[in-house]
Amino acid sequence: MKTGKANKQIEKVIALVEKEGVLAKSLIEELKELREHALKEEDPLLAKVTRLTYEYIEQNEAFDIQALWEEDEEGGEYPLEIEDKDNLLNLLNLLLKSDHKINREEIKDYRTALKEELY
Repeated sequence: MKTGKANKQIEKVIALVEKEGVLAKSLIEELKELREHALKEEDPLLAKVTRLTYEYIEQNEAFDIQALWEEDEEGGEYPLEIEDKDNLLNLLNLLLKSDHKINREEIKDYRTALKEELY
């Protein structure tokens, strides 16, 4: 995200997840607040992925979304198995540096995977 206020919110959410995990009591509210920052920054990708993230966590009480893939030497792709907490932390860290082109591509992968699971 672009503003210092938004990045502080991301850091707050990261600290919460590191301490209490994906099922932290205030996580959904913190993610909703983070979405408000994305809306103010007029970044539809971040607003969407943040909303889909808290909806997925509310619905599934987990963040076991499969958005990260590894490519083998022959060009075949297979999913990376990551624990819920690390998976969410990865997404949040991507949001911290969302202006980087590769990070935006990975955020789009999360968005697509979340949409497929939720809808």
